[in-house]
Formats: sequence, C-alpha cells, structure tokens
Amino acid sequence: MKAIEIADGIHWIGANISTTDLFEGIWPIPQGVTINSYVIKGDKIAIVDLVRDWAGASTYLIDELKSLGISPKDVDYFVMNHLEPDHTGDLKAMFELSEKVEIITSKKGVPLVEAFYGFTERVRAVGTGDTLDLGQGKILHFYDIPNVHWPETMATFEESTGTLLPCDAFGSFGAFKGSIFDDEVSDADHKFYERESLRYYANIVGPFSNFVLKAIEAVGTLDIKIIAPSHGLVWRGDPGRIVNRYKAYANYMKDYAEPKITVIWGSMYGNTELMLRAVLQGIASEGVLTEIFRVPQDNISYILASVWESAGLVFGMPTYEYKMYPPMRDALTHIIHKKAMHKKVFRFGSYGWSGGAQKEFDGMIEKMKWDIVEPLEFQGGPTDADLDLAFERGAALAREVKQIPIKSKEFP
Repeated sequence: MKAIEIADGIHWIGANISTTDLFEGIWPIPQGVTINSYVIKGDKIAIVDLVRDWAGASTYLIDELKSLGISPKDVDYFVMNHLEPDHTGDLKAMFELSEKVEIITSKKGVPLVEAFYGFTERVRAVGTGDTLDLGQGKILHFYDIPNVHWPETMATFEESTGTLLPCDAFGSFGAFKGSIFDDEVSDADHKFYERESLRYYANIVGPFSNFVLKAIEAVGTLDIKIIAPSHGLVWRGDPGRIVNRYKAYANYMKDYAEPKITVIWGSMYGNTELMLRAVLQGIASEGVLTEIFRVPQDNISYILASVWESAGLVFGMPTYEYKMYPPMRDALTHIIHKKAMHKKVFRFGSYGWSGGAQKEFDGMIEKMKWDIVEPLEFQGGPTDADLDLAFERGAALAREVKQIPIKSKEFP
C-alpha cells in the first residue's frame, strides 16, 4: 500500500480493518473500521498517532512509510494525541526501531506512556498554546481536548495547511470504500458513514458530550480546511459537515433529540408481544418514524445508536422473578451508562403471579430526566381493553414526539 497525500507535506498512512473482532472488545464492526495515522514532513518528520498490530495494520504502516522513502529511524517525533492502544499499540516497536525519535503527548498522557510502554526518556509534555516547528513552514499547534474521550486527549493543528488532527474526535466506524476523502464519496456512502458516525458516537463518545462541545469551542477559532480523524473519512471538501454532525449528537444529551421513537422489547411467552403490536399501531397512527429492536436478539451497539438520536423511547418487557426481564435490564444499564438523557418514555409489560418490573425500572431511571407516559402493566394476557389502552398510550407518546423540532437539518 502507498501513503496518500491529504495536503502539502501531510500524508495518510494507516489501515482499512476488516475483521470479526469487536471494537474495544464490545462493539461489532461488520463493515470494518479504519485506523488512520498521518505523516507530516518539514525539515523534520512527525507521525501523528499510530496503529496497533491488528489485521495487518502494522505491516501496512511500514509499507506506506517506505512509499514515501521514510523508515522508522528517520522519524523525529511521534505525536500521540491519545494513548488508547488502537492508536499507540505499535509505539514500543516503532520507538525501538528509531534512533532519535521523541514522543510528544499531553501532560496527562506522559504517565500513560510509561504505564503502557515503559518509556520515561525522550517523552515531552505539551498543552494548549504549545507549538512544534518542523521546518519548511510546518508548525504544529497543540490543544487539550480532555475527555474526548479519555482525559489525556489532545488535538494537533498544522498551521500552513489548516489541517486538524483530532484523533477520536469526529471519528466513525466503517472502512473506506475506495477513497479516504469525503468529497470523493457518493451520497449513498455518505448516508452509510452518517449512520456509522452516529453509532460510533453513541457507543464511544456519548457520555462525554459536554466535553465534545467544549472541544469544538476550543478549536472553533482555527482556520480549519481539513479534518483528519483517527477513524473514518478525511474531511477536506466540507469539514464543517462532520463538525455540525458531532455538535448535533452532543446536544442530544442536553435536550430532546430527533422526532423519532425507538422501541425496545422482549417477550417470554408472547403476551408482551401482543401488546407491542397495539402500541406500534398507535405510534403509526401519528406517522412518527420508529425503529424496533428485540432483546436479547439485537446487539446493544445498534440499539444505543437509535436511542441516542430518538426523542421517544418505548420499553416493552415482562416481569421476571419480581424484577425486569434480564435482557432488558442489561440494555437499560447501557443506555443509562451512556447518559441518553431527556427522552419521552413509555413502558409496558405483562406479569404472572406478581409485578415488580416497573418498580425496578423506575429506580434505575430516576436520574435520566425522562418524561414518562403512564406505564401499562397487565396480568397474564392482554384484554381488548388493555390493547385499546396500549394503542392510546402509543399514540399519545407519538403526539408528544411529533412536537420535537428536527435538529439534524444542521447537517446534510
């Protein structure tokens, strides 16, 4: 593979990952993911972020460096914006192959370099306002963007080309489909990357949304012409598109999201499923966009993505041993952990000899700032009256959600 020029003196090196592995050991990536690294060359050479030995990534990176006539011993600086191992796994090997390289990272990154890789020498801490002059007009500016999504994260900005390298910020799941650039991607593929950036955000970044907004503010005064994240497309045609997308995602945690309802359900013997049909008919009567997931069959990664962008949620599950249906408890735990706040919510379900699911549900969500439509529980199978009421509650939720303004108009 060859390095790809993204701006004068700046090249992409990295890997298109196709694997059955789970990202972070949790999240499915059936459409792959990219690990992006970048070479910046002046009189001196810097590599911004690295890869780990995953699906051939290490070999690709060395080959791409060779295509530029560069070997590890030629590199002067490894700029580590973020110390998570998918971006630094090759650091030890690359450091040992080099003869002079210095590791540049944030102040909070320095102890992680030692913790992960044992290095204490040739490690320099930088922070907001610090610069690194590579010569030939290539000056790197550093900005702390903590908790996007680790406390030590920083962004690097190359002044002459207006290239922002923000590591995980503005990233996405999804491997490249022939081009690394946003302005060479079809409309259909943009839709694909939009879904994968939402899923990436909800799975990885969501709980840190307040810090995302602070990071956007921190780099907002820069004359950014290119955004080159460590996962996903390189944005040179319209970098504002991914910024606006992330801004919208971050604000979903602060206010109601899009006028959409995510329905999550599970049923043991079919009684909750019977009521689900009536709820869905009620929602459909109001014409609200709806996405439906069943637990435990559907993966939480996709559930979280839908939940994140939805103003309305429906939970349908039976009582199980005086508590919530366990697969639903697991899903709800993830949703709460990711801080999917400010939702309009309806919960229904059946029970046998005793209820109890609603009590546990109420206790779990008490800090989520959710507006609750009156829940509906029934013993055994639903009666006709129960089904009529389920229709009405579904329609009532949909009417509330319809009042939510569309926020995704901020990005195409």
